[in-house]
Amino acid sequence: MVENTENLEPKEELAPVAEVATATASTDDFDWDALESEDTGFAGKRQNDLEKFYDSTLNTVQEKEVLEGTVISMNKREVVVDIGYKSDGIVSLNEFRYNPDLKVGDSVEVYIESLEDKKGQMILSHKKARAMRSWDRVNAALDNDEIIKGYIKCRTKGGMIVDVFGIEAFLPGSQIDVKPIRDYDIYVGKTMEFKVVKINQEFRNVVVSHKALIEAELEQQKKEIISKLEKGQVLEGTVKNITSYGVFIDLGGVDGLIHITDLSWGRISHPNEIVELDQKLNVVILDFDDDKKRIALGLKQLTPHPWDNLDAELKVGDSVKGKVVVMADYGAFVEIAPGVEGLIHVSEMSWSQHLRSAQDFLKVGDEIEAQILTLDREERKMSLGIKQLRQDPWQDIDTRFGVGSKHAATVRNFTNFGVFVEIEEGVDGLIHISDLSWTKKIKHPSEFTSIGAEIEVVVLDIDKENRRLSLGHKQLEENPWDVFETIFSVDSIHEGTLVELFDKGATVALPYGVEGFATPRHLVKEDGSQAALDEKLDFKVIEFSKSAKRIILSHSRVFEDEKRSEVTAEKKAQAKQTKKAVKTVKDNLEKTTLGDISELAALKSQMEAEENKEK
Repeated sequence: MVENTENLEPKEELAPVAEVATATASTDDFDWDALESEDTGFAGKRQNDLEKFYDSTLNTVQEKEVLEGTVISMNKREVVVDIGYKSDGIVSLNEFRYNPDLKVGDSVEVYIESLEDKKGQMILSHKKARAMRSWDRVNAALDNDEIIKGYIKCRTKGGMIVDVFGIEAFLPGSQIDVKPIRDYDIYVGKTMEFKVVKINQEFRNVVVSHKALIEAELEQQKKEIISKLEKGQVLEGTVKNITSYGVFIDLGGVDGLIHITDLSWGRISHPNEIVELDQKLNVVILDFDDDKKRIALGLKQLTPHPWDNLDAELKVGDSVKGKVVVMADYGAFVEIAPGVEGLIHVSEMSWSQHLRSAQDFLKVGDEIEAQILTLDREERKMSLGIKQLRQDPWQDIDTRFGVGSKHAATVRNFTNFGVFVEIEEGVDGLIHISDLSWTKKIKHPSEFTSIGAEIEVVVLDIDKENRRLSLGHKQLEENPWDVFETIFSVDSIHEGTLVELFDKGATVALPYGVEGFATPRHLVKEDGSQAALDEKLDFKVIEFSKSAKRIILSHSRVFEDEKRSEVTAEKKAQAKQTKKAVKTVKDNLEKTTLGDISELAALKSQMEAEENKEK
């Protein structure tokens, strides 16, 4: 125990006690009873007076009380605090983590937990003292806009936990600094200055901010910077944030944006290809709004434009090499030098007239060779072509694809009137729907073939000016209608099947893959009923047109003509018999006599009887 004895003045009166203690008188002459009963000596009245004088120099303290003390010494584990009592108190150094600058002589608040422990030592607590007065102090700090110190204890969701006057306050991540914080852990264990920005009295929640301390200073810097902004001015800044569309630059309290297109003269897919966080850059001011709150910056503008360094000897017709950097349906952009691009339109990718997408020929990243078609250095535009590096297939079309030549082609597209096919790259042709088949009546080309299918063709005509070929498929075979003319002659009878019925008649499938047509009145059967779909019947050809490839049929005519033929045959036989009888009569008349009259009369009667019988 450390006692305070600085104010003890009557030190000289202790001498008689010492003399008594060191006397050499015989113990036999000493009155022990008188010593035990003495209460007016130093051990009695004088001692009480001394204790009262001593106590008057000390503070009167009680347990569970908060008061101020002075740090008189420190070590690695404890802080010794003098509170003006007869003994000093001990406080754990951990309770001062929030104040790493604590030193001897500082005044601190302490809470008396115990005047004496088992070792006779007074136990104090700085943490409890702060906690008892912290709420009042926090409210006062908010009211007075006071700057206070706090110890960052740990991370939490969305921010940090800060020890302020013994209260756990919340420090949002957005309030740590004016710059975005990427690593919160570096702040754990630090003591920083804060301002109390919000208090929830009901739930006793406290929100503090470190950002608020530096915003005022930055605001002043910001005003100074903004007042001096000019277009074309070059400033130094720090990369604050990187997004997919650009880079935010801190110009010293003022943020500006470098759009991705202003980072490099060449094309880039993401700004991190050019810059990195916290990198210092020189940037040029391109533009800003009236309030100067939005500042557009540029980086590439600080370097010469690549078009200015383009080879002066480069001209139209020259071949260049480059890399495909952007694809679109209408073409591809090719970078022939950093920041120098040319467009290859889809029409300059192939000699073909068939409508196709640029993705059918190229893809991003392809290294290609192309020919310069146009070059405008002032406008910084260039058009390129790759088909020009290959021979135009139409230059010798007459020799390679002459009329009558046969070729294999690929179906590319359909129309209602025919099929577009490609014989080879750049050589397209049309097969008219009427030239697909000799025998079938095709309503749409999709009934005959499909897109992407291979088909054999023969060249019928060449239109070199319009770069078109007229092609045929049926011409690969002989015209079967020359043969059909002899098979399906008028009045010939053939078995057919009704394959399609409609209001105006029916389509009849005939032998050899030929189709004919019959009107409803020619579909009546002998019993008076109408022919049905898929029914097989005999049909008579009543009309045949080779040029129109048309056969008109009739089922009714088959049995009608048979009846008509039978009647005609009977009439012919009767006429022949009558003619013969008349001739006989004439012959007999030439020889007749009066005696033959009776025979003629009998012959006449016989002929009349036969006629009546026929009727």
